[in-house]
Amino acid sequence: MLKALLIVAMVTFLILLWLYLIAPAKDKDCNAFKGIMFAHRGLHQPNIPENSGMAFKMAADAGYGVELDIQYSKDMKIVVFHDATLSRMCGVDKKVSECTYEELLNYSLDGTDEKIPLFSEVLEILSGAPLVCEIKNHNGNRNYKLCEDAFELLKNYKGLYCIESFSPFLVKWFRKVHHEIVRGQLSCSFRRDKEVDPATGFIMRNLLINFISRPDFISYRHKDTNTLGFKACSKIFNPLLIGWTAKGNEEQKLAWKKFNSVIFERLKDYNPNE
Repeated sequence: MLKALLIVAMVTFLILLWLYLIAPAKDKDCNAFKGIMFAHRGLHQPNIPENSGMAFKMAADAGYGVELDIQYSKDMKIVVFHDATLSRMCGVDKKVSECTYEELLNYSLDGTDEKIPLFSEVLEILSGAPLVCEIKNHNGNRNYKLCEDAFELLKNYKGLYCIESFSPFLVKWFRKVHHEIVRGQLSCSFRRDKEVDPATGFIMRNLLINFISRPDFISYRHKDTNTLGFKACSKIFNPLLIGWTAKGNEEQKLAWKKFNSVIFERLKDYNPNE
């Protein structure tokens, strides 16, 4: 009898611990972010590269929200750029963090006339369009200076905005220092990511880092929703869910069935109100 009670107690403890680890925050109204279509790195297409001034202008002019990525240059200017290196978008074998902003202006985005923009410039271009700002962890998982400097720019933004990151520590900074800012934990299955070790992938995939970030919303790859952590967190706690990145009509239709808002690519997109 005692052994059975101990087993029940242990199982109960483990379940409660698991729920504690994956629980999001529940003290903020996030309804304003529901139903928004966010253009992934702007409304980019051939000859209009991702995370470019023109891509952001097109998205804002078309009435979409925008998702973008920020990180530091060598001289600690906040630039809007996704990758850690310039290889894919600029054809240069250098890290963004190895170049000053003036040096970055020497390189073109994907062979166009577009350059890597400053975050401050992009905020002006967006003119209040709804914004999801991903804080990249290329400069470190605990580079809180980037959070501070990003907030100084975002606090004057006239539109609806939130921040998100794969790093739970960067998200935690906003929870602790600027709790009023809506914050999200980014994740996915990580099964195809060879840069992440299996243990880290398991922890991130199952949102076991939520106890650090205590996010207001979960931003998850829309194709990876069969993971246990996502299913449990979404069903038990019902947080705001933002799905990324749905490409084309069919993927968007599927994403809208599981998420409150969708980050999308391609001009031909699915309108959930039609």
